[in-house]
Amino acid sequence: MKKPFVTKEMIEEIVKKYPTPFHIYDEKGIRENARALYKAFSWNKGYKEYFAVKATPNPSILKILHEEGCGTDCSSLAELIMSEKSGIVDNDIMFSSNDTPAEEFIKCAELGGIINLDDITHVDFVYEALKDAKIKNPGSNGRMPKRMSCRFNPGGVFTLGASGEGFQVMDTPGDSKYGMTEEQIIEAYKRLHELGVEELGIHSFLASNTVTNEYYPTLAGILFELAVKIQKESGVKLSFINLSGGVGVPYEPDKEPNNIGIIGEGVHKKFDEILVPAGMGDTAIYTELGRFMLAPYGHLVTKAIHEKHIYKEYIGVDACAANLMRPAMYGAYHHITVLGKEDAPADHVYDVTGSLCENNDKFAIDRKLPKIDKGDYLVIHDAGAHGHSMGYNYNGRLWSAELLLREDGSVVQIRRPETIEDYFATIENYWDVV
Repeated sequence: MKKPFVTKEMIEEIVKKYPTPFHIYDEKGIRENARALYKAFSWNKGYKEYFAVKATPNPSILKILHEEGCGTDCSSLAELIMSEKSGIVDNDIMFSSNDTPAEEFIKCAELGGIINLDDITHVDFVYEALKDAKIKNPGSNGRMPKRMSCRFNPGGVFTLGASGEGFQVMDTPGDSKYGMTEEQIIEAYKRLHELGVEELGIHSFLASNTVTNEYYPTLAGILFELAVKIQKESGVKLSFINLSGGVGVPYEPDKEPNNIGIIGEGVHKKFDEILVPAGMGDTAIYTELGRFMLAPYGHLVTKAIHEKHIYKEYIGVDACAANLMRPAMYGAYHHITVLGKEDAPADHVYDVTGSLCENNDKFAIDRKLPKIDKGDYLVIHDAGAHGHSMGYNYNGRLWSAELLLREDGSVVQIRRPETIEDYFATIENYWDVV
């Protein structure tokens, strides 16, 4: 059973200053999880986690993770600037983007970050884009960065496990817009080497939100074998191998979470079996986790403000899909705790709904919960990643606040709620129009 990291009493005190709805993050849980990750990969001297900024783009979160040794995985100009303003630059930035404007490549190079190329045509595109750039960490010819990476797409269908074994992970890289073929990536490395890039890496992402300890070791085996082949065919020895993200969390309360220690050892075994005999035992391992790092350590806290009794029983809350779109967009499950009623029997069946003019604006459908009264506070679990960051303004709903529960028990606001003035601020002469 999922247990909130806040209590009814805590929330009743918090809302005196910060009204619902809001996202709140658990600093203690975030730090402990980051330390467990680094312990699991401590066998690799060059290991580094590049937190996926898109999951939870808040400088306070980035700084906490940076203090625990993490860099940032950025995918846009705004994320690069947020990283920079958080004091995270140089090799602590991995820039993995696609269909990228030239100015974003330039910004990354000027910050000294690692550019991860999505397509073979981007090699010459970047070379041309950087001709007048002030590259912070240039390679041997001064026109390209010293460290770069390429993204690999194996094509086909990626399958792991079987339903009879209790889990199944399947994704279709062949339908993905990301990455290069094997032939393209080898040619890209040759070209990058010719252009003066001194340290090269490989990156790949094959499946999303896997809840199995086998995904990373399986992906590692694929990339390690390819790294050996690349060295043989191109003469380029890769300096780092980036396993990207994909390690997920169990949103349902009855599922077992991933064991990062077992995952780390599984990758270690593949490393010793494949890379060490090939003379590549000094290769650094990188990860780009987002959901695994933050999802369980963030709640969306909302208040029950209406109840409706027609063909079904509805509870209306003051949050909506604009605060957490995953249930509406994907039909995703997020567990709900009614604060103060954790031990009460779940003997009522509700749809828990928001206020948008869309019938899919539901946090739960036919969910068994304790009796909910108006004024009750609900915790929507696992909202720490891809929660607030996916917010939007449909129906004129405003972005909610983000709060941080400090290790000492204090609570601080790390992003204020959006105001009506913010909403209208981008409209030219908007009061004249109105």
